[in-house]
Amino acid sequence: MPMNFLSLCRQLALVLVWAAGLLSAHAQTALQAALSGNAPNSAVVRTDQVQAELLVHAPQGFGAGQPVWLGLQLTHQPEWHTYWKNPGDSGLPTQLEWALPAGLQAGDIAWPAPKKFPLGNLANYGYEGTVLLPVPVRVAADFSAEQVTLKLKASWLACRRECIPQEGEFVLQVPSRGALPMHSAAFQAALAAQPRDIQGTGSRASVEGQTLKLVAQGLPASARGQKLEFFPEDTGIIEPGAAWTQAWQGNAWTAELPLSALRSQAPQALTVVLTGAGGAWRAQTPVSGTWPAVAPLPGMSPALQEALQANANTQAQTNKAPAQSSLGLLAALLGALLGGLLLNLMPCVFPVLAIKMLGFVNAQERRVRVQSGVAYTAGALLSFVALGGLLLALRAAGEQLGWGFQLQNPGVVAALAALFTLIGLNLAGVFEVGHLLPSRLASLEARHPAADAFLSGVLAVAVASPCTAPFMGASLGLALALPTWQALAVFAALGLGMALPYLAASLAPGVARWMPKPGVWMLRLKQALAFPMFATVIWLVWVLGQQSGMDGAAALLGLLLLLALLMWTLSLTGRSRSVGAGLSVLACAWALSWALPLLHALPPTATLSPQAGELWQAWSPERMQELQAQGRPVFVDFTAAWCVSCQFNKKNALQDQGVLAEVRARQVVLLRADWTRRDPQVTAALRGLGRSGVPVYALYVPGKPPVVLSEILSASEVRQALAQL
Repeated sequence: MPMNFLSLCRQLALVLVWAAGLLSAHAQTALQAALSGNAPNSAVVRTDQVQAELLVHAPQGFGAGQPVWLGLQLTHQPEWHTYWKNPGDSGLPTQLEWALPAGLQAGDIAWPAPKKFPLGNLANYGYEGTVLLPVPVRVAADFSAEQVTLKLKASWLACRRECIPQEGEFVLQVPSRGALPMHSAAFQAALAAQPRDIQGTGSRASVEGQTLKLVAQGLPASARGQKLEFFPEDTGIIEPGAAWTQAWQGNAWTAELPLSALRSQAPQALTVVLTGAGGAWRAQTPVSGTWPAVAPLPGMSPALQEALQANANTQAQTNKAPAQSSLGLLAALLGALLGGLLLNLMPCVFPVLAIKMLGFVNAQERRVRVQSGVAYTAGALLSFVALGGLLLALRAAGEQLGWGFQLQNPGVVAALAALFTLIGLNLAGVFEVGHLLPSRLASLEARHPAADAFLSGVLAVAVASPCTAPFMGASLGLALALPTWQALAVFAALGLGMALPYLAASLAPGVARWMPKPGVWMLRLKQALAFPMFATVIWLVWVLGQQSGMDGAAALLGLLLLLALLMWTLSLTGRSRSVGAGLSVLACAWALSWALPLLHALPPTATLSPQAGELWQAWSPERMQELQAQGRPVFVDFTAAWCVSCQFNKKNALQDQGVLAEVRARQVVLLRADWTRRDPQVTAALRGLGRSGVPVYALYVPGKPPVVLSEILSASEVRQALAQL
């Protein structure tokens, strides 16, 4: 019974999954540019909310020691805004990634002074109208070129009541000789809007209880007596929208500001920006006093609370931090091991495990079973470590990602659907690998069973990792806050836990006596296992439909049909095989070129605004702020289409009539935060709750910290939480 095609499929999976992850972002950007009418080599990108333009200012050309400035100018439509380096209660700062010729080096953004956008008891910091974000450029002494090609990739978050992540790629060619003063007025205005450093010393800050007291000395005479606005460059220190007091004491400006209840750092110095009618000023202030403990959040794990406390109050906890960190790491490792064990009960993993157990029956020789068990364990363990390491690296580089991020990518979902379709067709007997490949390649699995088992572990992790969050949400949240080697140890424990039953069975000598002897029944079982594979394909197509709409799901189904046709024609013999395979390959190539844009297209925006008879609305930071300003209690369902536990909880608990009756009686607003496709705002909200994956359920009550419910939800738990209102 040839099972060797599975090995080939698993090797193909590695290439497809990671290649799709690398290419999809570029494909999506190109598609968005095509839809918006933006040329690929343009200095201007237009959306319905913002026009972005790459500008250059070189009064004496690109000469060594001469002033050279680049900048991104954002022109907002009315009521829309983007964000400062510290966005406030929500939002994301604009990001610039430069690709400049050798000899040119871009500096950091010289951020103009922002504006406050209040909403109830919350506030954001950013810009409206037209703003230029200037960047200084250093020109090397040996720089020499006739033409300079400037490339920029930028991303920004445009918000009104809703928020839209946007990005653009800019290309601008300019001569290096001669003056380029065409945008001098815009750059002069932007540089004039820069906060000016306060002259002299004496500015200071102190922590007293839950209050930050600030004294600013050296402000110009034009500012004295004015009511100033306050903007901290450090995020998460104060409550941006909370009420605060200020006063003048002679030449010193003083303020008392409430500290954030969710603060997770305790800096020894602060950089603050003050604005008034006379301009903007920047002050560097050392901080004295002892930072208070971070208030615990209901539902936050003790290990995560200890990690936040150790980070936020380093002076008071210097001697205790190592013991707390060790305790937190041990809890995370045990939680990961248990979560990995429970993964074997999830439908995500069952199809792969069923095939491995079938191979286990076929391998009667103990040496082969032991090798396979160890190799499968190594594949699962190393794959979880690699996936966790990639997540840590991307988040360190500024990406807003969470656990299960690979299935947020439509290319990865489509590649997995194709892979499971091939495996299912092979199991059902539509084709055999011996008909497709030379015998030398077709017998690889028989000669290298350990390599096949290793790749099985890799494949199991690819489809199983999104199912881990229900069992170890707090442990994953803590892992991403731990030092790198400790975080990787947590991911390794997760892989070990998932592989542990198979490893134990392969090492136990008595297991072979309980296994049935190979026979005809194995052929029937092999064919039956094709159906769980096809069930997995149905789930993946549904996930893609949630990400890319019905057109994307239909395009994937068409591709899978042509793929099945191709494999069937390859199983034919004689001239029919050559003609059929050739036509099938051409059809697949044509369909792929047609389907790729549909796979990466965004689905039509779902209308989840309040309507008669509808309870669930779309989540957004702005909607949360609006509801909290109104004093309304809010229940948020952080979910994703690829999260099986999320779908179970929706049917089992969130659609319970008793729960819905309690929601109506207490006038609770239900919001659904969809994480099916990458959403940095949802990721940031999850991180604020100490989580890095879904499902997560949080009840927000004005004036109280959020209550985080269990990942495996029950109707009684939801009703009990609502009863506390």
